[in-house]
Amino acid sequence: MAKISIIGGGSWGIALAVLLHNNGHHITIWSALQREIDMLQKEHEHKMLPGVKLSGNMRFTTDDKEAVCGKDLLVMAVASSYTRDTSRRLSQLVSEGQMIVNVAKGIEERTLMTLSEMIEEEIPQADVAVMSGPSHAEEVGRGLPTTIVVGAKSKKTAEYIQNLFMNEVFRVYISPDVLGMELGGALKNVVALAAGIADGLGYGDNTKAALITRGITEIARLGTAMGGKFETFCGLTGIGDLIVTCASMHSRNRRAGILIGQGYTMEEAMEEVKMVVEGVYSAKAAMGLAAKYNVQLPIIEQVNAVLFEGKSADQAVKELMLRDRKLEVTDLPWPEEV
Repeated sequence: MAKISIIGGGSWGIALAVLLHNNGHHITIWSALQREIDMLQKEHEHKMLPGVKLSGNMRFTTDDKEAVCGKDLLVMAVASSYTRDTSRRLSQLVSEGQMIVNVAKGIEERTLMTLSEMIEEEIPQADVAVMSGPSHAEEVGRGLPTTIVVGAKSKKTAEYIQNLFMNEVFRVYISPDVLGMELGGALKNVVALAAGIADGLGYGDNTKAALITRGITEIARLGTAMGGKFETFCGLTGIGDLIVTCASMHSRNRRAGILIGQGYTMEEAMEEVKMVVEGVYSAKAAMGLAAKYNVQLPIIEQVNAVLFEGKSADQAVKELMLRDRKLEVTDLPWPEEV
């Protein structure tokens, strides 16, 4: 039995709290928001996860020391836009070598850092890992079969976290490619916005299949240029996460994209979804990385134009369709012509 704190009271953190509690661990849920903790204590349920009940044995707190000190693992489950501030707030309480597994997805626009890099900068004494893959909170909270990946710098850390989370409905693989995992998790949200926009415009399955396929090509192109492993983008944290995020109505990024395709502004769509739409925050950062590594990301570039430059969604799709003629795979040789 481990002592585990969930840092963040959002739906994903709550779903993981239920999973870990069912695995027999002692769970503390921390939030910076007193109203969130009050709601969880009173209702023993998160409003975004109706029917997923929280045990009376869990602890709920806004106290930093109670959340951090003496814990075997901290699960960093705050939205990406709050990861740095939360890490800085808790830094002095984290002990040398204390494990933190980040389960949010994103890239910091200002620094172009992944979230684990950001946590390591603010809490250098921590042993930081990541967990990613196709995993909606709504399904994990209900105990539906899910498969995910834990990435860490050491195999020992990855295996320890794997053992904490894994059960008969939650299968956990491990990987040393932390960078590739994080890039796949962050950039798929941007492509999911594009898939949602296409849905909002009334396009069909052909369009979505093209966006998913060419989207993973863009993600892998940038990810391998940065040092990620190609195999990672072919796996659960790459194509797997991209498929589920582009196809499911659980996906806040897809839902926001649908609204934008229907004519909502980015701000109006985010307000309607009522949850953090991570792809909006990662879109500009992706273009910053593309410029830094001299990589072309045509789908992500058009998403940025729609989000931030006022381009119409249908015009963005037309420009994608009318790009210069190209080979699908550039390094396949042609047979000798007779």
